[in-house]
Amino acid sequence: MSSPSPWHTIGRHDVLPATKHDDRARFDIVAHLNAQIAQTLSPRVKTAYEARARQAFRLRHGRDPVDRHEVAEAMQREPAYRVFSLVRRNTMEIRQHAGRQLVARQAEALRDRAKWANDGARTLQLDPTLEAPRYVSAVDTHLMRGGYTAERMTDDVTNPANYDAGMYATTGGAGGPWNDAAGRALVDWLKREHPQFNPRRIVDLGCGLGHNTLPLRAAFPEADIVAIDVSAPMLRYGHARARSLGVSDVTFMQADATKTPLEDSSSDLVFTTMVLHETSRQALPQIFLESHRLLRAGGLTVHLEQPPYRGLDPFEQFMRDWDGRFNNEPFWSALHESDLPALLVKAGFGA
Repeated sequence: MSSPSPWHTIGRHDVLPATKHDDRARFDIVAHLNAQIAQTLSPRVKTAYEARARQAFRLRHGRDPVDRHEVAEAMQREPAYRVFSLVRRNTMEIRQHAGRQLVARQAEALRDRAKWANDGARTLQLDPTLEAPRYVSAVDTHLMRGGYTAERMTDDVTNPANYDAGMYATTGGAGGPWNDAAGRALVDWLKREHPQFNPRRIVDLGCGLGHNTLPLRAAFPEADIVAIDVSAPMLRYGHARARSLGVSDVTFMQADATKTPLEDSSSDLVFTTMVLHETSRQALPQIFLESHRLLRAGGLTVHLEQPPYRGLDPFEQFMRDWDGRFNNEPFWSALHESDLPALLVKAGFGA
């Protein structure tokens, strides 16, 4: 079994929570549990499906399951899947508990460090009148209590600090030391497929704390970059993080990705990274419409997401749907069944 990178190899910055030995050990345990789940338990679920559950379904129905729902019916009492789900869910809960415990004891210090870094900066633009949509505010996404928008005190940054510190454990370091693999992949694609592309303005919709925004700044140092999110805590933390990493010219703006205050035809690149599955059936087409409104003629929109279910066999769809069933991702399933190219065309792209 390949081992995940240890937590101490994470990229460091001034607002990253301070850790002790036991904090780092907890995150390393979570990372190794996730590796064990992926490399040992998950293959056993497939073996159990092929050897028992699919055969039992055939006896009952005279055919194989045709979609993920029928696979779920076949697998609901299968011990291998129940153990897989139990361990995976518990591991997610352990990860969140470890992150909450880490940031709770230093919540005020984290707030103060972020306030100091952000003090007087015009590049942090918060809107206290903005009401976050319920698909964000009403969900403890990824089992993180309060989700992305929770504020337990004035100028709170505890949930983004939890998210930042714990993401490395969740992915086993797959996103790199700075958890920016999606942003780097976007840059690589742009450089390869559009080598002459030289955007004047870049807009990151749903930027979170800016993990995947900063690679665009490194790649296009002359561009005006606007990172947009509905969460004030995420923006406070992300802006402070960027400044501590020497990036002081990215604007972090609080706005709804479906209706930003930016001008029509003002941007050359509008992108999202792993954001669409955390929106809603109503918001998704509006985000594409907003992307189209913002783009200049000849501009690009790019949306990095998990692969759609279309074309996958029913068992693979079922396994990929776990987050929608057990990890507080209410739009996960619907997003992966959506025809995103058709929605983009309907929004005006490629028409």
